Amino acid sequence: MSQAHNKTKSVSAALILIGNELLSGRTQDANLNHLARRLAEIGIRLLEARVIPDIEDTIIGTVNELRERVTYVFTTGGIGPTHDDITAESVAKAFNVPLIRHPEAERRLREYFDMRGVEVNEARLRMANTPEGAELIANQISVAPGFYIGNVFVMAGVPKVMQVMLEEILPRLEHGPPIANATVICDLPEGTVAAGLLQIQNKYSVLDIGSYPGKSDHGYRVSLVVRGSDVGSVSRAAEDIEALVHQLGGHVERD
Repeated sequence: MSQAHNKTKSVSAALILIGNELLSGRTQDANLNHLARRLAEIGIRLLEARVIPDIEDTIIGTVNELRERVTYVFTTGGIGPTHDDITAESVAKAFNVPLIRHPEAERRLREYFDMRGVEVNEARLRMANTPEGAELIANQISVAPGFYIGNVFVMAGVPKVMQVMLEEILPRLEHGPPIANATVICDLPEGTVAAGLLQIQNKYSVLDIGSYPGKSDHGYRVSLVVRGSDVGSVSRAAEDIEALVHQLGGHVERD
């Protein structure tokens, strides 16, 4: 999959976070934030993220649904050595191809474990299983690779490992128009700015405009965020939001 810089085409993505430990609350996800930020930097819009359990039918159905709707699907979790690591097998079934022992992945794992005097058992070699036809994603931390097949990229759930795998992937992806952001922070409650903010959203329909409430020591602190691929429109919309806040008697600051 070759890199291509495209200034007009919208490039989209979805993330599937796989793991019972995420749904039980025992593990707190750190991958969504990192992935979303890195994709935005190269103009890929993350349209959806789902957290799903280690259930084969759920993984198969979610992968097949999302890969038809977006440019790229990313998954994290479920590619380790234990019985509940079923992502590779499930993705193979989603693509209706056999699960194989990838020769290069096996070679890398055997070499890694031999150098460390670690037993090369069947459980550890499970991490070399991929769908037939898949390409490997290198892992510079613990060697056990991820893989991609079609437009689906399968990565580890451990954040540090996921991050190095993602850096391997990014140069292969099609880029979209860079996504610009502007944040206007004001001291008005959301209900005060809501009507005017809707008018600005209607004026700039190609942009995403959101309101995110909070509190400060002095009262309200609402972040009004503008996102879009047209830098000029983002800037003008932010200026309109600042004017709205002033008109309503509030004070603003740019993030």
